[in-house]
Amino acid sequence: QVQLVESGGGLVQAGDSLRLSCAASGRSFSRSTMGWFRQAPGKEREFVAVITWSGGSTYYADSVKGRFTISRDNAKNTVYLQMNSLKREDTAVYYCGADRTPYRLAVKESEYDYWGQGTQVTVSS
Repeated sequence: QVQLVESGGGLVQAGDSLRLSCAASGRSFSRSTMGWFRQAPGKEREFVAVITWSGGSTYYADSVKGRFTISRDNAKNTVYLQMNSLKREDTAVYYCGADRTPYRLAVKESEYDYWGQGTQVTVSS
């Protein structure tokens, strides 16, 4: 079992930066691929970024590539999402997920086994 708690969301202006954190509990964290998804009002949840258990491989959605960076600290059981040059269209609830398959760069919501409750990010112009 893995429990996930996101934090770090807030209200920022376009062009600002935010760093989201996802704190995990449970022995499976260090062997889990971790991903970030987001869901804007009236839209489906969409993939943002993913990182393998070792941190050696990452993958990003085209919409955030070059602006967002995913990282993890297995000693702290935490995964991060550094978001720079935020745009209004980044406004959404951001969720972290854990995939028990350690080497898979999962981009589908259905591939994740555990989810956090989400943290709201609002970008104003």
